[in-house]
Amino acid sequence: MVWLSRIALVLTLTGVFCQDDQDEQEKKICEDKSAGELFRLKAGKDGCRDVIQCTAAGLQAIRCPPGLAFDLEKQTCDWKWAVKNCDKLTKEKKVKPLLVTDEPLCEENKLACGDAICINKELFCDGKKDCNDGSDENACDQDTDPNRAPPCDKTVCVLPDCFCSEDGTEVPGGLCPDGGPCERVPQMITVTFDDAINNNNIDLYEEIFNKQRRNPNGCDIKATFFVSHKYTNYSAVQEMHRLGHEIAAHSITHRNNETFWTDASVEDWAKEMGGSRLIIEKFGNITDNSVVGLRAPFLRVGGNHQFTMMEEQAFLYDSSITAPLQNPPLWPYTMYFRMPHRCHGNLQNCPTRSHAVWELVMNELDRREDPTYDEELPGCAMIDSCSNIIGGDQFYNFLTHNFYRHFDQNRAPLGLFFHAAWLKNNPEYLDAFLYWVDEVIENHPEVYFVTQ
Repeated sequence: MVWLSRIALVLTLTGVFCQDDQDEQEKKICEDKSAGELFRLKAGKDGCRDVIQCTAAGLQAIRCPPGLAFDLEKQTCDWKWAVKNCDKLTKEKKVKPLLVTDEPLCEENKLACGDAICINKELFCDGKKDCNDGSDENACDQDTDPNRAPPCDKTVCVLPDCFCSEDGTEVPGGLCPDGGPCERVPQMITVTFDDAINNNNIDLYEEIFNKQRRNPNGCDIKATFFVSHKYTNYSAVQEMHRLGHEIAAHSITHRNNETFWTDASVEDWAKEMGGSRLIIEKFGNITDNSVVGLRAPFLRVGGNHQFTMMEEQAFLYDSSITAPLQNPPLWPYTMYFRMPHRCHGNLQNCPTRSHAVWELVMNELDRREDPTYDEELPGCAMIDSCSNIIGGDQFYNFLTHNFYRHFDQNRAPLGLFFHAAWLKNNPEYLDAFLYWVDEVIENHPEVYFVTQ
């Protein structure tokens, strides 16, 4: 919704206070506000479009466009139905625990809440408020969680059960020593499709995976399908599995409320993902225990709750966490140790604890039309979120550039993450994609199109 905030009308607040006491009033209003914070002077649905900001030039007002309201927690304009805090004046102020002090406040294995009361260290960031002021749940990112996963330790983390590196770019097995040439490393390309498999897209899959496109070993190219329950034809799921494609879980309900996935409990995640797997196995007649991966709807990671559920339900990998665009890109890693990149996205809830789960990280793609000259732009993970792609030729160039960005560097797996409708509704994109796939297969015997 960043674009919504950008089109908000910015007006200078005038006529609210008398000139004589304006400075005093402004100082009083702004004294407890953080830099750049937007807040309301009047609560209620009638004033939900209007917010105020303290600036060096004085107070400024922002009014969201018609049909939108201002979400204090997200600090941006959003659809009216999605905003639940019109009755509040300011964003909730969160008290921080006293984790770093000049003198120790607590005995060993205990930490201080914001009110200096000590509680057991393991109670911090467990999803339940144990401090009177709730501060034990207010400093819980990968840098501040007192119980966070330790940094990568290669003496403990050994393949095939564990892999980590300091920055995530190291090639497993020492196959590219000192960042040198990676001729011994195959370039894997993982194509995935999210949501239902049914008569709206099965013909698309038949066209892409036509049994003529083969990897260098003679096997057909493969993909992974993250299947959500709604609208899915399980006979089609069974057929895709029979053909050797991977089937993975993408939830039962695919709830549109994105915050549900961010805040869901371990039990909620188990019902959605464990339940999805049970349905896939029963109605898709998949009996080989091969449904071992999942992707969160809307890529809204569920933090430690999601990954705790995955351990309990014997899921082997997640593919929901996005890594910001960087060169070289990242290899998959295990969650036993600290993530090798920052949690990407203001609203994301990344896991901070140690978990026995693989993360097949979603490397963002470079969407610049001419990477040599264009200014740097944020990357995009899902192909259909690369909004500047407007033609088949441009899409082909996009694929080619990102392929060589992986191939010529550390050969980290290149992930191409689709929703079928994007290719189905844009025939020129599909033609460009198939032309590119055929070209890669013909020219690069080191490349394999594989499942996750």
